[in-house]
Amino acid sequence: MIHATAIVSDNAIIADDVEIGPYAIIGDNVEIGSGTRIDSHAVINGPAIIGKDNHIYQFASLGDDPQDKKYANEPTRLVVGDRNTIREFCTFGRGTVQDRGETTVGNDNWIMAYVHIAHDCVVGDNTIMANNTTLGGHVHIGDWVICGGFSGIHQFCRIGAHAFLGIHSGVNRDVPAYTMVSGQPAVARGINSEGLKRREFSAQQIRNIKNAYRLAFRKGKKLAEAIDEIAELSKEQPELILFLESLRSSERGLIR
Repeated sequence: MIHATAIVSDNAIIADDVEIGPYAIIGDNVEIGSGTRIDSHAVINGPAIIGKDNHIYQFASLGDDPQDKKYANEPTRLVVGDRNTIREFCTFGRGTVQDRGETTVGNDNWIMAYVHIAHDCVVGDNTIMANNTTLGGHVHIGDWVICGGFSGIHQFCRIGAHAFLGIHSGVNRDVPAYTMVSGQPAVARGINSEGLKRREFSAQQIRNIKNAYRLAFRKGKKLAEAIDEIAELSKEQPELILFLESLRSSERGLIR
């Protein structure tokens, strides 16, 4: 299952059924789970853990040194979960000791060509990142987020679950859960109704989320006032909890 031209470190831990293509390089302290396929010329350096049933396409570069001038060869790592599709020329850096020491990508993500995931990022599950999406260091991406092509996300920003970033979005503040943004700089355009329908949110749940969005974004309220009202509504509308947590936890300020 390992091509004769591939270079695999003696201390890499490779499951028996992993496929490694021509001229791929697997470095020291790399662990690769069962069912993963690594195509030609891909490079994975460690420390890194790659889970099960991933497909890593040709020329991807995963787990190399973080692009951080403060990095001084500390033993940080990259962790990638299961069933991810990682297309050509993607680059994922390891973490830094200035943060959590780990870059993390979850499960079932569809990551298209030329996507860059910088040091200390945390990516959830079931995300879609279209071509050339770029995540600065320390970015957090929630579950089910969709990033349009050429989206750029500033360091330390948080993108809430089920959010949608339009093509060429320039994100320099936090995006609440369920929110759709676009532009440079990105501004809020509404909620991701179509995505919520596809994920089987009921019509009533979507109406409740739209109402909470209007409270926070469209009725001229102070953010603290909107949070108090949404918190009260969330007692009987639990789908609002993700949105509420996004509003409360923002440190960079919200796109509103």
